[in-house]
Amino acid sequence: MDAILHRYILIDVIKDNAIIGKVGFYNDIGSLLRTGRERLICGAVFLCIAFAAGCAAYTFYMYREVISPFNKMQNFAQRVAAGDLEILLEMDRNNLFGAFTESFDIMREELHLARLREYEAERGKKELVASLSHDIKTPVATIKATTEVMQAETKDDRTKELLTVIASRAEQINSLITNMFHATLEELRELKVTTAPTASTAVYDLILTADYHKRIKPFSLPECLLIADPLRLSQVFDNVIGNSYKYAGTEMEVAASFDDNFLTIKMRDFGGGVSGKDLPLICNKFYRGDNSKNKSGYGLGLYISKHLMNQMQGELLCETMHHSFSVTLLLKLAD
Repeated sequence: MDAILHRYILIDVIKDNAIIGKVGFYNDIGSLLRTGRERLICGAVFLCIAFAAGCAAYTFYMYREVISPFNKMQNFAQRVAAGDLEILLEMDRNNLFGAFTESFDIMREELHLARLREYEAERGKKELVASLSHDIKTPVATIKATTEVMQAETKDDRTKELLTVIASRAEQINSLITNMFHATLEELRELKVTTAPTASTAVYDLILTADYHKRIKPFSLPECLLIADPLRLSQVFDNVIGNSYKYAGTEMEVAASFDDNFLTIKMRDFGGGVSGKDLPLICNKFYRGDNSKNKSGYGLGLYISKHLMNQMQGELLCETMHHSFSVTLLLKLAD
């Protein structure tokens, strides 16, 4: 019974074809199973540790050889995008991004050189403009001096009137030259506009001065104070009236009225106006309508005028109706 209880291996003892007894052998399979299980667990633990160590080593390798170099290049790209071109990108030819690192740094150097060349070109342009402005001032001063002498010597009223226009124009050119190219056409917003309370009588004189062909019918402006820059406003009238001379060639009408906090000045010619498709774009930079064919110009007059009016807290509006074209200027009233 003990042998059965302990799961011994029993073998019959036979003699003369008769079982005379049994022999029991100790069965240690449980111990073998426990030993095998323990070895299996130890092997699994070892494999897990080895796998974890391999993952850690691979992660460290990937961080050192891939992630860290990539982060450096990412930070470098951000600095370059922000305009910092002075800091070198450290190069390590042993990692996977070695060649890319060198290429990125070459790109940085080329961008830095391009910026220096751009700076030198910009400085050269300003120097050229300063030189041209100085050269232009000399003949303008001569024109002014000659005009003054002729005004003193002539006795004809019409001649004196024309000489007054020439003198006024020369003075205007002289004023414009002093800040003519403080900004290029692409940097128009840097043009300085200095507004101050300006009498409507001064605005009336600016319109008459711009109308050197005397095509504007008699008109009047209500007396008031406006927020304006006389120099910039004279540019606006020059552009508007000059466009009428160029594209319409007809007489002009000027009408003025108050509209809320603005003095509205409407300047109208009778040359047929512009087409419906051109009207919404007529104040865009470099845009020229269908009626500009065979006419000189760059499509900047109304664009500059609209910008200057906005800088003076006003507005410029264009309208075509009944075979006429009108430009409406809204000048803000002074408080």
